[in-house]
Amino acid sequence: MISGGRVLNGWLVSDVHGGGRVTASSSPEETSGAVPGYGDLVESSPDALLVVAEDGAILAVNAAAERMFGYARGELVGSDHRLLLAEGYRNGLQRLFFNLRRDALADAGTDAGETDTAPVEAYGLRRDGTEFPGEVAGSIFVSGEGTASMIAAVRDTSHRPENEDSLREAMSLLSATLESTADGILVVSSEGEIAGVNNQFLTMWGIPREMLATGDDEAVIGFVLDQLRDPAQFIEKVEALYADPMAESHDVLEFRNGRTFERYSRPQKVADQVVGRVWSFRDVTAAKVAQDRIARAMEDLAAQSAQLTALAFQDGLTGLSNRQLFNDRLGSALAGPAGTAVDVLLLDLDDFKEVNDILGHHAGDQMLIEVGRRLRTCVRPDDVVARLGGDEFVVLLVNSVEPEAVAARIVDSLRVPVWIDGTMLRPSLSLGLASIGGADRDSEGTDAATDTDADSVHASELLRRADVAMYAAKTAGKNRYMRFRPEMMKALVDRNDLEAGLRLAVDNGQIAVHYQPIVSPGRGTVTQVEALARWVREGAIVPPQQFIPAAERSGLIVEIGTEVLLRGGTELKPWLDEDSSRSLAVNVSGVQLQHGDFAELVLAVTESCGVDPHQLILEVTESVFFEDDCHVIQQLMSLRTAGVRVALDDFGTGFSSLGRLQGLPVDTLKIDQSFVSMIHTGTEQLPILNAMIGMAHGLGLTVTAEGVETAAQAGYLMNLDCDSLQGYLFSAPQPETALQPALDKAARAIAALRGARVPGSR
Repeated sequence: MISGGRVLNGWLVSDVHGGGRVTASSSPEETSGAVPGYGDLVESSPDALLVVAEDGAILAVNAAAERMFGYARGELVGSDHRLLLAEGYRNGLQRLFFNLRRDALADAGTDAGETDTAPVEAYGLRRDGTEFPGEVAGSIFVSGEGTASMIAAVRDTSHRPENEDSLREAMSLLSATLESTADGILVVSSEGEIAGVNNQFLTMWGIPREMLATGDDEAVIGFVLDQLRDPAQFIEKVEALYADPMAESHDVLEFRNGRTFERYSRPQKVADQVVGRVWSFRDVTAAKVAQDRIARAMEDLAAQSAQLTALAFQDGLTGLSNRQLFNDRLGSALAGPAGTAVDVLLLDLDDFKEVNDILGHHAGDQMLIEVGRRLRTCVRPDDVVARLGGDEFVVLLVNSVEPEAVAARIVDSLRVPVWIDGTMLRPSLSLGLASIGGADRDSEGTDAATDTDADSVHASELLRRADVAMYAAKTAGKNRYMRFRPEMMKALVDRNDLEAGLRLAVDNGQIAVHYQPIVSPGRGTVTQVEALARWVREGAIVPPQQFIPAAERSGLIVEIGTEVLLRGGTELKPWLDEDSSRSLAVNVSGVQLQHGDFAELVLAVTESCGVDPHQLILEVTESVFFEDDCHVIQQLMSLRTAGVRVALDDFGTGFSSLGRLQGLPVDTLKIDQSFVSMIHTGTEQLPILNAMIGMAHGLGLTVTAEGVETAAQAGYLMNLDCDSLQGYLFSAPQPETALQPALDKAARAIAALRGARVPGSR
């Protein structure tokens, strides 16, 4: 563009268009926007000449520059040179500037013109907005103060063939595409030099344009690596790809500030020749944050779901399985392969209500938790232990070879005392075992009755069988286990039938009242009559020990007790009126005492019969005092205030001590017939009877002995000053129609005893 050396504004210019450097002369001339001091040669040059400062500002131009770009000289001087370059080419001149300066510094001290920089293709931008193709060459020169400037020569290449227009259009389209994409694009040559970037790349990485313009690729790489969490991984991936030019890759970059980029790389080819590599960077920070949030939310939902599932199938108090999970596992076991042994062990705690009532529900909860813990120690890890509710637990064994051994371990495990809030408790349980499938369980052919219908047995039926066996264990005395047998089902059916028949009997007034005389040895006459409920069913008397428990379970005992009191008071009123010292005794169940209006009901019945409350004795068993129920005590104290006396029935068969009698609202002690039956000849030494009677008298109580059947027994008790005697020796219970003969027989019997004492008298 400019051949040979020439002076331009006091500077020596050497081969400007061919590139090179310029060193300063000592010309005193100053730049004023024109290019003075060189004559028509420079001003008439067809190439536009621009003197550009290091910051990109135009310092001087020639006339050709004015004509080429359509700007006046004054408009150009001081302006940024990039206003003369089309979009996509505006950084090229500045990059040329820094390359020339770098070369000039490297070649310092050599002859001018030794550094050769090839012209750069670019598109110029005229004032009217039109663009034109051109090429730019430049030379660097440094002043004595070290200030660098560049002389750029711009040549219009519009005369070149038209195919360059197509190239220009393609380049423009490529540039627009690269600048419009949201990805950061970096193109690196096969030699590892940066060949090109788009603005998005610079923005994403925060790389200063000045750093990129210097051409210092190592500085750019260092700037990039400083931002990464794992720069070594970044370098390792780059080295691996350059070792395999045809390879493509995709990985993720983690930044120290929390950002995340996806990195894609593929080879850059020209005519199937790999000339470099294209890197594409996409900022996925927001997507990753959202993805992480979704992942955390899913984890939280999974945890909550697991927790809800656990709660849905877990007993909240003991942590054991609940009824639903037990039923599911039992159903699965029964649906398993033919011959699978399935055992259900159903149990509940004996007298658990007392723990709640005496120590409170907190203690009851602690007891249930401890029971659950002990049950788990008695079975295999995969066996199901569930709490069905309250104090009822169940164990499911599948393919167990020793279900009865497990049942025995469970019973034994609860024989160890439990300490709760400083109180020692001895829990016990009743357990029922029901099985189907598997080999014979015992030598008595149990499975012949249970396994033959294994295919048709449903979960509810197997559980019902275990429940029947558990009830049988309770009936047999509690604190034990029993295996289900078919006859137990018959007993259950009989029990249900008994309760149904009893309901009809009460509704139809079929409960009768029989009377048994009680004699006073001291007075030699009958002083009391006990009214006893009797049920005649289909011509036969149902034993009280059968229907009374059924009446208590069903609540019918309240109606039966009221009927006995009403009938007894009505039918015995004439006999009671003959002697005010005579009295009527009536049995009272603990179930009756639980009713809040029991005392008022008793007094209302005696009033309706015209019976003096002083002539009424209520017989209660020791069990009503087990719970120290203040309500029961208050009921009895209220009745005693009204004149009613209280007798403690069946004394000695429960757990009360003689010392405890002093605090109970009772007037009479009735010794159970089991103690009386120990008297055979009347010559025995029975200190326990002596102690009972002596202690009772010491507490101001009267004593009645039950079950007296022989003269020897009567004589022995009379010698101990027993206040009253009752038993078949005097009379069996009789209906009202036979009451007078019974009274007469009892009077004769006591008179005979008083006239002839038996051996052993004092």
